[in-house]
Amino acid sequence: MEKLRLCCPCHFGLESVLNFEIKKIGGENITVTDGKVSFDGDAEILAKANLRTSVAERVLIELKSFKAETFEELFQGVKSIEWERFVGKNDAFPVKTGYSLHSKLTSIPDCQSIVKKAAVERLKSKYGISWFEETGATLPIQFSIFKDVATIYLETSGEGLHKRGYRRKSNDAPIKETLAAGIVDLARVRRDSIVCDPMCGSGTFLIESAYKALSISPGIRRHFLAEDWSCFDKNVWKNAREQALADIDKQGKFHAYGSDIDPACADLSIMNSKKAGVNSKISVDNADVRSFKLPKGAITICNPPYGERLLEIKQAEELYKVLGQKLSPSKDNPCYIISPHEDFEKFFGKKADKRRKLYNGMIKCQLFMYYL
Repeated sequence: MEKLRLCCPCHFGLESVLNFEIKKIGGENITVTDGKVSFDGDAEILAKANLRTSVAERVLIELKSFKAETFEELFQGVKSIEWERFVGKNDAFPVKTGYSLHSKLTSIPDCQSIVKKAAVERLKSKYGISWFEETGATLPIQFSIFKDVATIYLETSGEGLHKRGYRRKSNDAPIKETLAAGIVDLARVRRDSIVCDPMCGSGTFLIESAYKALSISPGIRRHFLAEDWSCFDKNVWKNAREQALADIDKQGKFHAYGSDIDPACADLSIMNSKKAGVNSKISVDNADVRSFKLPKGAITICNPPYGERLLEIKQAEELYKVLGQKLSPSKDNPCYIISPHEDFEKFFGKKADKRRKLYNGMIKCQLFMYYL
């Protein structure tokens, strides 16, 4: 199959991280916009994007963009797409999700119906059949309409790429794996790094740090929808996985140390690190942050609790003070702390060397970076 136009959504604030990852896997003609990186690549690049990118949320094939101010324009634009390149006679092609902003077409259910009908009409004419059983592989269709320009996608990943396969359970306030991986990248974790998280929760920062340090592809333990598509050679995925396995490097001195005051969280971190296959590189204790001892030369990465009610917020602010005293960030012991608290630096006791705006779910946060 020839070159495809691919698109990976990501967390706002992590576009530069994803841009670097796409370059590394061989993506070409890269364009970066808010929360998204688009690029050209063949089936091999598509497989690598699913397997290897640590901060992408999904990998989409961008099929076509066109003006659509009316349902007729939307129908004709979708019908003109060469659906037969991807969708087989028995394949399922549901219209999963879509949105419309600043456009004349506002009804999402109506747009979904039009997109489906247009794809069906195209395939009926190509395959000479009037009914689609849709019992084969699934090729979900997505669409966006922004300022009256419709863009149609095929979704290749299945579950979001943050689903690595190692975190079946999580504590009450987990950080998404893709966001954690982006912070790990910004913290410059390397093969010989020592990483600490004194409030490790379900162990996400510890595991994502190990993946980064050991060059483990984040998607190595899971399946992707496009692996089942007949339009792609199965050897593409087989070869991409074999190469990803060959690239794992466990020779570095990397080690991660975590602790949590909640024994259930400490146990969960240990369990998740075993599922992730990196438990030999991670040590976790059940301990209060007040008894935390920072190893020399360690990078601290954490997501401290912040609270929503007044009492919880006060407790969180006291915890920030303790963190500041315990961590004493410096060039030798850098710290990367994500928090939505606007006055975090005041309670922590030191102004960050750099701040970066990030979103943890729908919560606007700052990544406070201490490295000088």
